[in-house]
This record gives sequence, structure tokens and C-alpha cells, in this order.
Amino acid sequence: MGAKDIIQNQKASKLAAHEHTDSGEYGMAASAIKEATDAGRLVLEEGGNAADAIIAIQLALAVVEGMNTGIGAGGFLVYYDSERDETKVLHGHSSAPEAVTPDLYVDEAGNMPPFDDRSIDAKSVGVPGIMRTLELAYNRYGSLPLERLIEPAIQLAENDYRVNFLWERTIDLFKDRMSDETKKLYVPNGTPLKEGDMVKQPELAKTLKLIRDKGFDCVYEGEIADAIINTVQEHGGLMTKEDLKGYKADVYEPLWSSYKEFDLAFPAPPNGGGFAVAQMLKMLEAFELKQYPPHSWEKYHIIAEAMRLTLADRHTYIGDPKFINIPLEGLMNPDYITERGKLIQLDRRMEKVHGGNPWKYQSGEKSERPYVESHQEGFETTHFTAVDRWGNVAACTSSIERIFGSGITVPGYGFLLNNDMTDFTPEPGTVNEPNSNKFAVSSKTPTIVFHEGKPFFTLGSPGAETIVASVLQVLLNVLEYEMDLEEAIQERRIYNTADLSIEWQDGINEEAMAKLKELGYHSDQSFKSVTADDRLGDIQAILIDPETGRLYGAADYPRPGEAEGVKQPPENSDK
Repeated sequence: MGAKDIIQNQKASKLAAHEHTDSGEYGMAASAIKEATDAGRLVLEEGGNAADAIIAIQLALAVVEGMNTGIGAGGFLVYYDSERDETKVLHGHSSAPEAVTPDLYVDEAGNMPPFDDRSIDAKSVGVPGIMRTLELAYNRYGSLPLERLIEPAIQLAENDYRVNFLWERTIDLFKDRMSDETKKLYVPNGTPLKEGDMVKQPELAKTLKLIRDKGFDCVYEGEIADAIINTVQEHGGLMTKEDLKGYKADVYEPLWSSYKEFDLAFPAPPNGGGFAVAQMLKMLEAFELKQYPPHSWEKYHIIAEAMRLTLADRHTYIGDPKFINIPLEGLMNPDYITERGKLIQLDRRMEKVHGGNPWKYQSGEKSERPYVESHQEGFETTHFTAVDRWGNVAACTSSIERIFGSGITVPGYGFLLNNDMTDFTPEPGTVNEPNSNKFAVSSKTPTIVFHEGKPFFTLGSPGAETIVASVLQVLLNVLEYEMDLEEAIQERRIYNTADLSIEWQDGINEEAMAKLKELGYHSDQSFKSVTADDRLGDIQAILIDPETGRLYGAADYPRPGEAEGVKQPPENSDK
């Protein structure tokens, strides 16, 4: 196994439009929607850097994928700065309003409403962080004028935009999640938009122009902020002007881990996705998966059992570190991971899985909270990434949580509000319970992989807790099985929870499935009716040849995404 072998196996050529792949020497952008990728690629062609491109992509996605992200979103951005030779995480996850208490989702009778009801309740609207994240990225790394970065989004909103199959599918499946204001765009005059219809978004264009003229701050103080708070409070929500004004995006160190000869940078808690992938990779390292063919039942079984162990640890120990002492050192201790990995046996499935005892491997005050087997998260999110000619790398995952978020659109401003508070576990007293000014645990997993100190691979995915399954398996397909990037993304993926409540199967070969059924696995494809996608996740990825700098990009196919490379030197190549 090695980086050179992986690079030699890359085929990245546009043999057909559906392949969603490209290569380039001077930059690469990838996202779930072609028009957003176009915005990022054009920025790179004009001499912008990876931060500029990622800002342009996010703003464009606010227009063309507004059911999954936008002005009201939260997210995490992992950024490698080649000049400083440093990697940072820009934390823009949505936070709980000050008025939130642990019993947020408990009614007077002590009952908790089902997830779908909670998710369209204005009390589930969190303080959005993605615009503060873009502001922080721009101030720290940006090079082109903000007006240039936001202009593609304004043009997309002002002019006719052709509805794609993702819009049609999500509207058809989830129009019951929309408020009357939201239906004005997606179900005009009572008729759901279909692929091929043309749509304009003048109210969103107005919002984008305000950000262009006044900066990202106007989302948190001023006209847009006032509109957000008025809308939330009219629908019975908890957010106040002080909550918005007080939101700050942070820069912090990544959670670092490794897999064989590769180092990986993830967001750290309160992000739970980075921890999950990091722990699973270390657990799987000992199994030498390459001895099992990529379509073998052994590979699927070992990955599934490792996933159960790690997700049990996540639900037991991972929360907002401001509120709970997380035994992260113990959870990532090699002896603890070995201990957990020994529970995986090829001839059987584990009957029941709980969190382990990482406190044996870490000193400090032990935090005791009840174990929660699983909690439901909205499946929808988006991931996008960019690499520039100077070797800067940006990977961002952003979300309004459920499809169409809370279902509530801000009148006159054209964007949806999130339902990020449903990322909290609804039961009071748990490690991820709701609380004032707290961050819920997130599964977002924007990832940068390094080889011998140089960026080598970046990827991420939507899909709530299934994100970790998608990111893990594509990482293994590339780093362990040395696959071509597109083939690694198109390979079948599996997912199951720690308590076996959900198991996923997506086109696994019949021979492997027969053996897995003998071991007690039951395939379940119900995700096709509760997500925007007809398979697990929607990976966007870029692979970097560390010797030549050549870039290989790929976009998954459940959404109309594209990877686009820059073929000629940028207009401004001195930054």
C-alpha cells in the first residue's frame, strides 16, 4: 500500500458526463450541484485561493441547494494553509439559544414528540453559524474582493434557474414539511416544481446583495437579523437578537489521527463524526482488510461491527466539551482500541454493544451519563471542497439539518431556517442533552488526509450519522484498496447503528449478502424514502499527487454534482 500506487491507479477522465470526475493542474472544486462547482472553479481560474472558492461555492449552494444549506445553516470547515503549513478547523456549528433548557422536547405530560414533529417546530431553530464561518475564512485566508465571491450566487438567484432532479425529488417527498411561505418558492400556486421548470429567487438575491454591501455581519445584526428573529418568534421559537449578535465562529486545532502511513485531520468535539471515523480507522488498521476482497462478506462484517462499537462510544461519551468531560485521550488510546477491536469475531455478530470504559486509559474526573442507543438526526446536509494551485485545501460540510430545515422561510429574504436543535438527544440527562448556549453533537466529517506532511486527499459527505459510514468506506477504498477515486466513491456502502435498530444495504453482491444474513444482518433500504438521495451519502472528494501537484476530483452521483479542474495557470498566480 502506498501513495504512489494510489496515484497510479487514478483514471480521472471525462469519458461520460455522468462520471462527475475531472483532473487539473492548477486547482479543483467539487460540490453536489454543478452550478455551485462552476462558481468555485471560476474563482480559482481568476486567481482566487481555496478559501475564496469555498466561500463562492457555499453562497451559490444557498441558491441552488437551499433545501439542504444556506444563510441559516451551520457547519465545519477544515482548512490547510500551505504558506503557514498549518491545518485549522473553523467551527461554525449552530448553537442553542440562551433560553434552551434540557427539557426542550419534554411536554407537560413528560412525553417527547416524534422527530418529524420536533424538526418543524421553531423551538428547533438554532443560532446559524455558517455565515460567521465564511466571514472568518475570508478575513483569515481570503484574497479576492467579497463582491466577486458573492456575485455568482446573486446571478443564480436573480435569473432563471432550471430545476434539477434533486429539487423535484425533495419537493415531492417533503412538501409536507414546508410552511406556506416556503411553498411560495417550491410549490407555487399549489403546483410542485418539476425538473426542467424555471425559477427565480428575487428575495434571496436581495439578501445576498445586503451581505455583499454590508458584509456577513448583517446576518447577525441589522436588517436580516431582525427578519430572522421576527420570523422565529412569530412561529413560537426561542432565539433572540442577543443570541444572534453574540454568535462567534471559532478557530481550533483538528482532531488528528492516522491510518498506516497517512495522517488525517478531522473536526474535534462537539463534532462527533471526526471522532467516529478516527476511532474506526484505528480499530480496522489491525485487521489488514486488504486480505479480504472489497466485495467480500468479511470486509462488510468487520466494518459493520467496528461501526457499532464506535457509535456506542460516541453516544456514551461525545458531547459539547464546555458541558462535559470527554475521555477523548482514552477513547483514542491504542490499548483501548485494541481491547474494543478484540470483540469483533468473524464467525458471529455481537449480541449487544455498549460504550466501553476509556477512563481506564485516562485520568481526570469521570463524567457519568446514561447511555443512549441512538437518536434520530435529519439526513440532509451538503459537502464541498476546493484545492488551489498553491496547495491550500478547504473542505466544508454545512447543513440546515433536515430537508427544508425547520420548513420556515424568512419572509422577504428567501432563505430557510435550520432545525439544528434536533441534533440534540431529546432525553434530559444524557451526554448530548439540550442546554443553553450549547452545541449539539454533529456527524459532519470534512476530512483532509496527509502523506509525509503534504495534503493528499480530502473528502466529506451529507447523511447525518451515516456520514461516518460513507467517509470511512471511501477512505478505505482509496487508502487500503488503492482504488480509482470515482470507483472508490461508487463502491457499495453499508451502515448500521450500535443497537441494530437500522441496517443499510445498497447493492451488495448476492453471495456476500447471503453470508451476512446467516450472521443475522437484515438489509434495509428505507433511507430512500427519508432522504434526498437514493443511496448512502454523496461524497465529494479531491486527490492530490504529492509529487506533481496534479489533482483528481470526483463528485458522487445521487445529486447533480460535478468536480471541475483548472487546466491553465490562474490569471493572478502570485498569491
